[in-house]
Amino acid sequence: MTGQARPFQLHVPPGALTELRERLIRTRFPDQAPGEPWAYGTNVAWLADIVAYWCDRFDWREAEARLNALPNFKMLLDGIDLHFLHVPGVGPDPKPLLLSHGWPGSVFEFLDIIPRLTDPGRFGGDPADAFTVVAPSLPGYGLSFAPGQKRFGVTEMADLFAQLMSRLGYDRFFAQGGDWGSSITARLGFAHPDRTIGIHLNMMPVRRDPNMIANPSPEEAQFLEELKVWLKEETGYQWIQGTRPQTLAFALTDSPAGLAAWIGEKFHAWTDCDGDVWSAVSRDAFLADVSLYWFTGAIGSSFWPYYARMHGPWPIPEGGTVDVPTGYAAFPREILRPPRSLAERTFTNIQRWTQMSKGGHFAALEQPEALARDIAAFARPLRA
Repeated sequence: MTGQARPFQLHVPPGALTELRERLIRTRFPDQAPGEPWAYGTNVAWLADIVAYWCDRFDWREAEARLNALPNFKMLLDGIDLHFLHVPGVGPDPKPLLLSHGWPGSVFEFLDIIPRLTDPGRFGGDPADAFTVVAPSLPGYGLSFAPGQKRFGVTEMADLFAQLMSRLGYDRFFAQGGDWGSSITARLGFAHPDRTIGIHLNMMPVRRDPNMIANPSPEEAQFLEELKVWLKEETGYQWIQGTRPQTLAFALTDSPAGLAAWIGEKFHAWTDCDGDVWSAVSRDAFLADVSLYWFTGAIGSSFWPYYARMHGPWPIPEGGTVDVPTGYAAFPREILRPPRSLAERTFTNIQRWTQMSKGGHFAALEQPEALARDIAAFARPLRA
């Protein structure tokens, strides 16, 4: 029934596990290009190692059980069967918090941070900081995907999530996100300010135009130089996902090794790992995320926000501002780290700006304790 939450449990059929292993066994690897191992993309030896681990040692059922240990639901909204976690807070007055992931992430990113948000007393924190967490799988991602369903960009996702929170009985709520989740969260603050108590970001979604500031300060000029390098060297994935997503989807839907290579390159580049991915995240956490994309067949549809971004307007219109209370956790290995002066051109009510000591793009996965503490500290004065 439309708008009714239905309990859900994930169970991948045994045959799908067998087929995955058979495909992994038959992987045909390319040669390694000359030069540094990661200079031209994913290192062949690294991928061969993770494919062997995936084939022989990774326990999908354990990952599945960890997800199923939390309250999972689905709800028919706006033509899709939206999956979400809905975890009650443990404290005197838990506030609702909408968590939004990004690409190439999933709700598996949140398994370690959710308990710290919902039951801070269990981790030595103050129970008064507890949240009730709602964490959807983005439309077109993982368990919010079905073949042939309509596609959603950031603007539509934000409106859908506002509708979800209404259906769950939350008139006002906090919102938090990174990657696409940061854009969704910012859009919620812009389009639904009456609903949004405050927003917390671990990626700052400012415009990415090297010529956007006429007379930059020294700090802004340094960022603009970093942005030029990033646009030249690090955005190839955005161009193919944003212009020819269907073509790329054939390869990544057919080859699990190719899928792991495509996602693994981002974990190598975007985590705070000094070249060793497993120093930032575990093999099992990485493969839980990749496996969810594989088993749901959702990698092609997950590209859609890139297509929508390249062929449509920025989620915050030119000249528009986000005026709700805003917090930002600046992790040192985030892919782009704009200065506060630039962020304040769009976010006019920044109440907390924290320079984090360690962590990268996948903050909830890499540094769940530190991120949870910063979210709680930002929300504390806004709870009344």
